[in-house]
Amino acid sequence: MAFREDGIGLRYPVPWDQVERETLEHFLAIVRMDTSSPPGNETLVAEYLKQVLEREGISARLLALEPKRANLVARIRGNGSKRPILVMGHTDVVGVQREKWSVDPFAAVRKDGYIWGRGTGDDKDNVTAGLMLLLLLKRRGVKLDRDVIFLAEGGEEGYSPTGVRYVIPNHWEEIDAEFALAEGGGGIIKDSKVLYLSVATSEKVRLEVQLVARGTAGHGSIPRPDNAVIRLANAISRIAAWDQPMRLDETTRTYFQRLAGISPPGAAARYRAILNSSERAAAEGHFARHELKHNSMIRTSLSPNVFKAGFRANVIPSEAEALIDIRALPDEDLPKFVERLRGVIADPLIEIKTTSGRPAAPASSLNTEMFAALEAAQKRLYPESITIPILLTGATDMSPLRAKGMQAYGIGPVVEDEEKGGAHSDDERILENSLHDFVRFVWHAVLEVAAAK
Repeated sequence: MAFREDGIGLRYPVPWDQVERETLEHFLAIVRMDTSSPPGNETLVAEYLKQVLEREGISARLLALEPKRANLVARIRGNGSKRPILVMGHTDVVGVQREKWSVDPFAAVRKDGYIWGRGTGDDKDNVTAGLMLLLLLKRRGVKLDRDVIFLAEGGEEGYSPTGVRYVIPNHWEEIDAEFALAEGGGGIIKDSKVLYLSVATSEKVRLEVQLVARGTAGHGSIPRPDNAVIRLANAISRIAAWDQPMRLDETTRTYFQRLAGISPPGAAARYRAILNSSERAAAEGHFARHELKHNSMIRTSLSPNVFKAGFRANVIPSEAEALIDIRALPDEDLPKFVERLRGVIADPLIEIKTTSGRPAAPASSLNTEMFAALEAAQKRLYPESITIPILLTGATDMSPLRAKGMQAYGIGPVVEDEEKGGAHSDDERILENSLHDFVRFVWHAVLEVAAAK
């Protein structure tokens, strides 16, 4: 992919062929480190990054709640006329079922134009891009108006106490910044062209709800009216029938507006209709049946995912339990939502327990210097593409940063198929060219915001 250098980039030329070789070296090395969480062992990657940075004269610190689960933070200092920018990636990965992979998930196999391995798309690509950014800023002697901070975070998967949940309350001064770049965005390739790059500016809030129904145990030959399984099944049925209203905010409204501009006529008409209250009913119905991701983006969702009851077919159990995965829109009042849920279940004998995840946070603005820089970098790299802001239906560690007032944006490389070989999947992989383009993208976006003019 030809990359057009202009503006500040011309002042700091980069030998990209050499950088690509080095990027590949570091990326392969850290993908081969098994940092599956649990148990994590992210210190393996943190120590590797520390050695690479310190060889270049960049000081780095390990911040650890647990010795084997360290975070790394490093900084290139500017003149302080503007507040810092934080570039973040997480070094832990989800576990694997090795028998379902066609390659060794920790061998970083190169084949068919891809690099295969756990963490290639979540999130050691962002870790590598952050590492290369600091190396390039140091080597090119970039004069900066703001500090550039790199955080290689452990413990992101499952919102572990060892990651930002430890760093924010204990080392906030190390990462405090105006802007943050992390995971969550990316691009889509269609017909060999990049259709768009998404930038995550908001995300849903996770709430786990446990329902516990209790009844009288007994012999299965004598059915009981207080059967816990029936009581719980009725509650799940009511939840499934409980419709949630759709709501749009700045992120989702802009998302559908821009997506309509690059979509085929039928899809474009649906995306425009969802913006119009008098026309959206048919579009909502289509989303519910055929565009499940879009359906989740516009409303709070409830998904019953675990059901536990009984131990023998001829024994009426005294207790039944279900787990409901709730993904709420950022503006949802969760205590009031749980009370409405209690009313929908309409059974005072069912106990409702809640477990919160990451904090709710307002969306990051589309009208910032950082978002404009991301759009400009996209135009340099993929001039016929567009940038689209997106609300994530999943969760990232940008949420606790936004809750502290940071403007955080999720970015990522381009992919050919969102479903096949993506994050958390078997045979996870990344296009080699996409990895190198992503390093360029981060370099130019940060240069635009941080370099002295």
